[in-house]
Amino acid sequence: MRLTPAESDRLQLYLATLLARERRGRGLRLNVPEATALIAHAACEAARDGARVEDAVTAARQVLTAADVLPGVPHLLTEIQVEAVFDDGTKLIVITDPIPAADDPQTAPGAVLTAPAPAPDYADPVTITVTNTGDVPVSVSSHYHFFEANRALAFDRAAAYGTRLALPVGSVTVFDPGTPRTVTLTPLGGDRIVIGFAGLVDGPLDADGARGRALHRAHTDGYLDTGSATAQEGHPV
Repeated sequence: MRLTPAESDRLQLYLATLLARERRGRGLRLNVPEATALIAHAACEAARDGARVEDAVTAARQVLTAADVLPGVPHLLTEIQVEAVFDDGTKLIVITDPIPAADDPQTAPGAVLTAPAPAPDYADPVTITVTNTGDVPVSVSSHYHFFEANRALAFDRAAAYGTRLALPVGSVTVFDPGTPRTVTLTPLGGDRIVIGFAGLVDGPLDADGARGRALHRAHTDGYLDTGSATAQEGHPV
């Protein structure tokens, strides 16, 4: 049987899960790799059963408690990332704080005490309303070029050009069919060179004429657009 690298990884995760279950069944408290395997596997199985991203995260967080793992594990295991197969494709699941911590972080072995994280301060926020005109939920991750999001999403594409969702890294927003949702966008940073995604830009965002050409491609390829700027900017310049 020929397997892709992703399929081989999923089988290895399953074998690690079996080992963790066996040790847990003998009454042993789990270490970090064992706990990681159980939690990641639960998220993958929830996705395979038809759950949405947020439901898969919720299911994964219910697998273990602090009593099931060695002291300090809840404080060391702060985030788990795993690719899972959903009904509408493969997506990255990010599970933060996967094990509720019952022990005191002041005395947990190996604990590192840090100052509270400051609230995110997103530059030049833009608020738009998005409606999913399709039949299935559409998930958009935090650093996806929102302008190029699923063509069934109706929103002001011109306003979204060069932006991403104003969310922490790894977060996802789900747009349910037929339900308008208001989101906040923030400009993409760094060199502002966009390669891939839906192929509407494939180059520097701020190059001369790039915005107009991208809008024209989006209009030609059937991407829904509720913005009035499309008629003026939807042709190459």
